[in-house]
Formats: sequence, structure tokens, C-alpha cells
Amino acid sequence: MSRSDPGEALDLRGIGCPLTFVRTRVALDRLPRGTTLEVLLDLGEPSESVPRSCREDGDVVLDVVPWLEPGVVRMRVVRPG
Repeated sequence: MSRSDPGEALDLRGIGCPLTFVRTRVALDRLPRGTTLEVLLDLGEPSESVPRSCREDGDVVLDVVPWLEPGVVRMRVVRPG
């Protein structure tokens, strides 16, 4: 699977922090290293804190971009390896 194709998608719209990061971390830990995880997050605290926390944990945030739905972003993140 290439780094540009999501290995798994996680929809966290409507979920508040810190549960958004906890669920992202669990999903990343279950994936083989090098597999991309696509995460949908609400704008605001989730879209700011989850990418930051992933970077602090050593993950590579490929992008955080607006999603088709207003007020939602898509983050793509991968565990290096």
C-alpha cells in the first residue's frame, strides 16, 4: 500500500478531546508501520491538538486539509518504519 493511499479511515467527527487523540493513537498502533491512517476531525481543538500530539509522538502528519463537509478536516498520518 502506498503512503498516499489510506490503510484505514477513522471518523472522529463529533468526538471531543482528548478522546480524539486516544482513538487515533489506538488505530495507529494497530496498523503496520508505514501504513497511512486517514482521520476526519472537527475544526477547532481536535484539528489542532491531534496532529500536534501525533507529531510529538514521532508520527508523520502528511497533511491536514479541509474536508467535503464544512467544519471538518481530513488528516493523513503514518507511523514511520
